[in-house]
Amino acid sequence: MKKLYAILMFLTLLANAVMANEEIEKNGSIRGHIQSSDGKAAAYVTVSLKNTNKSTMTDEDGNFRLGGIKPGTYILHISHVGLNTEEQRVVIADGKETETTIILSESAAQLNEVVVSRSHGQNRPVKVGKSGLRPLDIPQGIQIIDSTVIADQQINRLTDVIKNINGIALGENRGSVNETFSARGYSLGANNVFKNGARTSLGGSLEASTLESVEVLKGSAALLYGGVTGGAVVNLVTKKPKFNWGGEVSMRAGSYGFYKPIVDVYGPISKNIAFRVIATKENANSFRDVVKTDRFYINPSLLYKISDKTELLVQGDYLKSNYTPDFGIGTVFGGQIPDIGRSAYLNVPYAYNRTKTGTAQANFTHRFSDVWKLNVIAAYQSYNRNYFGAERPQGGTIAAPSSISQRALTRSKNQEYTYNQQINLTGAAQTGSIKHTFLIGADADQSRTTSYAFKYGDASTSPTSLSLPTFDILNPATYAVSSDVPYTRIYQNTFTPVYRMGAFVQDLIEITDKFKVLAGVRYTWQKQPRASTYNEDTRVTTVPVNATFPSLNKAKIDKAFSPKIGLIYQPLTNTSLYASYANNFTVNTGVDIFGAPLQPSIIDQYEVGVKNDLLNGKLSVNVTAYRIKNNRFVQTALLTADGKTNTDNNIREFSGKTISDGLEVDITGRLSSNVYFLAGYSYNFIRYTSTPPIVTTTTPPTPANPNGTTTTTAGITEGERIVGSVPHTANGTVFYTFNRGDLKGLKLGLSGFFTGARSSGFNTLKTGLSRGAPVQLDGYTTLDVSAGYTFKRKLSLLAKLSNITNELNYLVHENYSVNPIPPRMVSATLSYKF
Repeated sequence: MKKLYAILMFLTLLANAVMANEEIEKNGSIRGHIQSSDGKAAAYVTVSLKNTNKSTMTDEDGNFRLGGIKPGTYILHISHVGLNTEEQRVVIADGKETETTIILSESAAQLNEVVVSRSHGQNRPVKVGKSGLRPLDIPQGIQIIDSTVIADQQINRLTDVIKNINGIALGENRGSVNETFSARGYSLGANNVFKNGARTSLGGSLEASTLESVEVLKGSAALLYGGVTGGAVVNLVTKKPKFNWGGEVSMRAGSYGFYKPIVDVYGPISKNIAFRVIATKENANSFRDVVKTDRFYINPSLLYKISDKTELLVQGDYLKSNYTPDFGIGTVFGGQIPDIGRSAYLNVPYAYNRTKTGTAQANFTHRFSDVWKLNVIAAYQSYNRNYFGAERPQGGTIAAPSSISQRALTRSKNQEYTYNQQINLTGAAQTGSIKHTFLIGADADQSRTTSYAFKYGDASTSPTSLSLPTFDILNPATYAVSSDVPYTRIYQNTFTPVYRMGAFVQDLIEITDKFKVLAGVRYTWQKQPRASTYNEDTRVTTVPVNATFPSLNKAKIDKAFSPKIGLIYQPLTNTSLYASYANNFTVNTGVDIFGAPLQPSIIDQYEVGVKNDLLNGKLSVNVTAYRIKNNRFVQTALLTADGKTNTDNNIREFSGKTISDGLEVDITGRLSSNVYFLAGYSYNFIRYTSTPPIVTTTTPPTPANPNGTTTTTAGITEGERIVGSVPHTANGTVFYTFNRGDLKGLKLGLSGFFTGARSSGFNTLKTGLSRGAPVQLDGYTTLDVSAGYTFKRKLSLLAKLSNITNELNYLVHENYSVNPIPPRMVSATLSYKF
């Protein structure tokens, strides 16, 4: 019955597509190209027919098409925020396509000056939504940071982009060698970050010089992307080839020996093929003693216009990133931050983190008509990491307070290969007076991870761990260790594959011009076969057998449905009020007290908000409130099935609940062609609402233990905020460019970023602080000021003084990994556009 229903649904959609296409062919259409006064393509310019509802936007090559137009004479209206308006008379004939070329009065440089407006108006479709819907029709919070902001803030890493997104904070960052984030209280792992729609690794810290924009879809995106956590998904949109010659060369330099040349060249290879190549080389020391950076990045891409309706984009990149791992300054006396200076380096001098990341992607797009489009993506990624260093420093505990820290070495190596395939069909149809905008898709992921384990020595009996002598965090004289690198060798590797696939359907139902419903559902299937281990000494591959829990001796399969529904009311053309419900799931490891594998946790999300485009799209003001409920929060079981105290972390239970409540406000504006601003604020309160009670168990007396053993265990205190979450964040940026008079070409900017008071470390158990005290951190604000000058729209110099007040505060990762924030620093970029 289900298969029959699916076939009937597909045939219905196909019939609607055919009818829609026939309707377009019966009428006329217009196809055109818009270019600037110096002959370059005018991208993202709005094109409309006056006195009709026909409107579109030029693509990156300045091309546009409008179909389904009744025969007659029309006025073609071309507009863009901050530019002169152009109009042209066109004649549409029945069943024919009119072609036209329009030349704007502005140059390409003038067009680039207002490109930031792409991020502000909420009528332009976003790629992160897959469906081609505009943000006003998506019942979730969305923010976009474009290439103008990335260039003006001289951004080098994704972390610096994300600071402009309210509600997202820097998360766990082991040794400061990777970037991870949290949103709405939930960690954003590698599954939540995408590059041009395909999952990407955060290893090695992503390069920002190739980014055209960063799109953030907040809340649950499981309908579109499957097994993602519920805080947000981030889509990185890279710069694409162009069919006109151009490019930019620049040199960026700054404090602590930082330098970074960047080359960006694009142009046509033939009438139908264009290319683009972006390359960078980065070297730097750090305000942290010993820490160094050495990176190389290249991003080639080709665009093949197979026909007017079909194109193929092939792109790839390669990043080699070497960075000194740095766990910061640690803690003393069970949770206090030591006063030892911003630059103190506590790791071993030979520590290293070497990564290599390569990606390749083919993106095929075919338009059946103006309303139906097929998109197919195939992507591949390899990630290799080679790491050696000491673990995070931690001096003492609550029970034994001191400043003496262990120095245990960690040696690791990982190889990960991932493959992604997607197919998405988007289109529109009408049933009576009701309009439908469909998204139908399927996707699959495969990952193959190999983790290598090391021994310190040649013999088969050599140890797998090594600890150096302890040291006193408060006494720099004890930091020194031998610079001789201990010998290590690989003795085994563990291979772990994971397979995912899913299918989904979504429909935006326009009941009236003002009332719409967005509804959809996804089915996801995930399989994780058992890991296999190869021993280098014995040359034998084994698959471990768990005698205690036989259910773990076979592949783990998880399945989940992820529904979504949103109600949208648009009383005005540029105002949208919405309420939505969605859920996502998280895969759990381990078994329950009876030995059965744990099922996924289903997390419910509720969101309401209002989106406004004011002043003809020059100002956007959005407000969002949400609640996220996890009623199946997994924790280590307190008791076994027979009522005894559980000492096995692999035995877990759905014994907890959490709630995350929050509010987000973002304001973006482009009031004129020479001034833009961004501003945002977020509040989040994620806490435990149910945890295991205090349980005391006593084992019977034995001859060896005549008094028996009494054990007390407990869950985390209810109502307590989850450590590591950030309650308050705020951001603001404004840039002004003088466009007349003696100061013409001068650019001034100011950016501020606020992070509120927060805590890290461990939450409080109902029995007390047995695992250590939380690290309490005050809120802080950093201010950056920028100034630059552009000469004849081609040569420019832009300088930035960051953290101008030299604010001192800390980022805390992984319980007690405490890293000072950067001090006052200067950077400057000299660039030439051609």
